[in-house]
Amino acid sequence: MAQISLTFPDGKAREFPAGITPAEVAASISTSLGKKAISASVDGRHYDLQWPIETDAKIAIHTMADEAQALELIRHDLAHIMARAVQELWPDVKVTIGPVVANGWYYDFDREETFTPEDLGAIEKRMKEIINAREAVKTELWERARAIAYYEERGEPFKVELVQAIPEDQSIRMYWHGVWQDLCRGPHLQHTGQVPADAFKLMSVAGAYWRGDSANKQLQRIYGVAFKTRDELKAYLHMLEEAAKRDHRKLGREMELFHLQEEAPGMVFWHPNGWQIYRTLEDYMRGRLRQAGYKEIRTPQVVDRKLWEASGHWEAYKENMFIVEVEEEHAKEKRINALKPMNCPCHVQVYNQGLKSYRDLPLRLAEFGSCHRYESSGSMHGLMRVRGFVQDDAHIFCTEDQIESECAAFIELLSSVYKDLGFDSFEIKLSTRPEVRIGSDEAWDKVESALENAIRKVGAAYEIDPGEGAFYGPKLDFKLTDAIGRKWQCGTFQVDPNLPTRLGAEYIGEDGAKHRPYMLHRAILGSFERFIGILIENYAGKLPFWLAPRQVVVASIVSDADPYVAEVVAALRARGVRAEADTRNEKINYKVREHSVGKVPVILAIGMQEVEARSVSVRRLGETRTESMGLDQVVDQLAADARIPG
Repeated sequence: MAQISLTFPDGKAREFPAGITPAEVAASISTSLGKKAISASVDGRHYDLQWPIETDAKIAIHTMADEAQALELIRHDLAHIMARAVQELWPDVKVTIGPVVANGWYYDFDREETFTPEDLGAIEKRMKEIINAREAVKTELWERARAIAYYEERGEPFKVELVQAIPEDQSIRMYWHGVWQDLCRGPHLQHTGQVPADAFKLMSVAGAYWRGDSANKQLQRIYGVAFKTRDELKAYLHMLEEAAKRDHRKLGREMELFHLQEEAPGMVFWHPNGWQIYRTLEDYMRGRLRQAGYKEIRTPQVVDRKLWEASGHWEAYKENMFIVEVEEEHAKEKRINALKPMNCPCHVQVYNQGLKSYRDLPLRLAEFGSCHRYESSGSMHGLMRVRGFVQDDAHIFCTEDQIESECAAFIELLSSVYKDLGFDSFEIKLSTRPEVRIGSDEAWDKVESALENAIRKVGAAYEIDPGEGAFYGPKLDFKLTDAIGRKWQCGTFQVDPNLPTRLGAEYIGEDGAKHRPYMLHRAILGSFERFIGILIENYAGKLPFWLAPRQVVVASIVSDADPYVAEVVAALRARGVRAEADTRNEKINYKVREHSVGKVPVILAIGMQEVEARSVSVRRLGETRTESMGLDQVVDQLAADARIPG
């Protein structure tokens, strides 16, 4: 019998008969590993324990301790178990596809009646019965004709279509979870009992078109979430509850920050309170960039297609651009322009004005650039995904030798900004050269090393994402963690020798010759719209005092205190505090409740006792106790709190 060599993670290799399965490999290592094994990685591909290995390969055996592989299998098995439960409860339902997605899975069904919440409860109950039965999971490879005949006989038209779409050179794999069968690439667990019965939940039902095409039949999609343990599920569900409370769209209404409407889809209507947050954040970023040596510029929003063609964006990005056609006077044909979807080509135009020397580099050009990108209506989500947005954008033009120092300085700036905004934790991902790329290996080596050295220089942790860089250069992505553990990718730093070359950017080097600069694309917030949405949800609307749109409400307890209320408001405004009076003929408890819903950080209550003592009664958002303070003392304290960091 032919032999193959399998190399294990420790570098050791062993000979096995060709066709051996990962289950047999695991058992050959130890009885305990044979029992614990759930899958394997064979030359980087996730393998079912039942699949034969025919050639030499690198192999790693996985157990439930391997988070990524375990969750993939649990969620994939649950998709099949759910589909089986649905067809056992309603035999006339037709099944389609059920992939693994973030935190769980979904499966699409063709059913005449709409699934109800009560139906989801019945499905969950039946799923747990299937899991507890601990039925075997089996797999086979079938001929195409046999698979088509099988599904035609059972009246499963969607499965027939899927089989017909599989390329001729690909095998057709069938899986059985107990008596129930599905078409699937796998891998899967070895019996239904390996799925934790108390660590999943069916979440919702939504409409979905077959194969994502609105011309096709509309199906019903059931979503589920799953984890390895009950505690992990409980933590996730708690996080969802917290996220619902913090939803920036809900808080945006309560705090009167912004709205969106059909007449301008994906474009934000900022209300006075929301615009105050926006301008304060912009002022803060402007100050930080000025301190870091950036020069602020402003470039046009509408730019001729010729520039987008020269930059390469017209070919690659045209379908996401808003096109503007203009009938120029005396012109024979319309002039085609586009609202800029990004700022980069325009920044090169500013750089290209006048001859640049190596002494002028690095040149850091910043712009709060207004951009527009077409996003499908289904993908838009409040402030998080819009069609019109403003980036805290900047581009650094530099020499190759300056990349490392500029990168290190940027990481330190980003870290400081995130801390000021309340985010102490962030991750860095370094995306390296893809297979298809421009430039020599030597140049890639130098630039990738520069980024890696910069990260190490500032002592930050990072992960490498191999092959995920752009075709012209590597990049860093920065993910921050919010108050309830969600991760948001906001900052970026990207090395680009390509665009300066395409758009003719040059500088005179120390040797007197012309050279191409490197262009470093970088952003800290990403877009103001999305970042403000993140801030609102991170703080559940209770923004830091300096950033809060309404900082202080001075509320009268009795009308005789109104003149003193006006005096307190004037004193606070004179020191730069956003203060307003509430002298309505309402009880103080009513006023406190109303302004607490609006997330006002500080309420100063004033009755005749405070008037006589020239003091105020201070109540801070989220606290039940009040504190009596002298007027001068509270004005000094709140003025200090209102100061923009940096």
